[in-house]
Amino acid sequence: MFRRTLLTSTAALALLLPLATACGGDAEAESSSDLSSVTLAVGATGWKNEEGVLKFAHLDDTPYKVKWSLFQGGDQQLQAVRAGALDLASSSEIPPIFAAADGKPNFKVVAVQRGTTLNQEVIVPKGSKVTDIAGLKGKKVGYVQNTTAHYFLYELLKRAGLKWSDIDAKPLLPNDGLAALNGGGIDAFASYGTSVITAHQQGAVTVGSGKDVLSGNFLWSARDSVLKSPAQRAAAADLIARITKAYAYIRDGREHEFAKVVAKATHQPVTQAEKDFRDAQEQRPTRARTVGDDTIASQQKVADAFTELGALKGKLDVKSFWSRALDTDLEKAL
Repeated sequence: MFRRTLLTSTAALALLLPLATACGGDAEAESSSDLSSVTLAVGATGWKNEEGVLKFAHLDDTPYKVKWSLFQGGDQQLQAVRAGALDLASSSEIPPIFAAADGKPNFKVVAVQRGTTLNQEVIVPKGSKVTDIAGLKGKKVGYVQNTTAHYFLYELLKRAGLKWSDIDAKPLLPNDGLAALNGGGIDAFASYGTSVITAHQQGAVTVGSGKDVLSGNFLWSARDSVLKSPAQRAAAADLIARITKAYAYIRDGREHEFAKVVAKATHQPVTQAEKDFRDAQEQRPTRARTVGDDTIASQQKVADAFTELGALKGKLDVKSFWSRALDTDLEKAL
């Protein structure tokens, strides 16, 4: 069933999204020093945070072109990579697992961005009698499938002595889940980012958090064709490094000014946006790093949990879709 769903989603995305612009010339003959002909199709989640960060830090003047596309989750970004519509996707550890589950991924995880795990929560509507995860037994619980929300909801249920079958689990996209929560269609919702922020503005209450469940490893996945091109590899490494530098620029006393950008995009008070940003960066400053044995092992632990849950048919060896091809360029760019 998963394979059928993946193929359907991939086919749909191929029709809906423009194919990534190919670089001219033979990939082997390309020079990594000439990036003017490179166009990277890059995915974003939330409010295009990365694009906003780069613009604020005046680091969006790349010698290559970047086409940003907004998605509701990293799972959709990986589906777009599978469809040939994205060159570079950013996600948690979970989406690449499912995108590679059929054994024929056309991408590799090439870098890790350490980031905050705040605003990864199980929430209930204002006035709900549910006060903790144990109280979810027998309830309709929405979650964003094949994402961090799927994983931390499963882990929180285990910690509370519950099985996945003890809840009526409903896979929903963030916007749909928020609407269902407010409309009474579900009793609780496991989600992340902007949807959680918006829910709290509407009176939602937190009953569980993925803060200490999640590793804080967020992955950059590149389409195989990118790794075959020296110029595209160099551009991808440069873009990832620029995002790290942009966050450092903001942390250097510019949090309040950047909060104005966030507040406008997320429709929240500037004071709240600034607090959220400061809290996030205090918990774990956003910065990229190269591939390591520890980062691969971390994702393997997550994949094993999904196998245990029954969401994967069998054990998946995640190192098969990791690559150190970007390490040298990324270390140089950082």
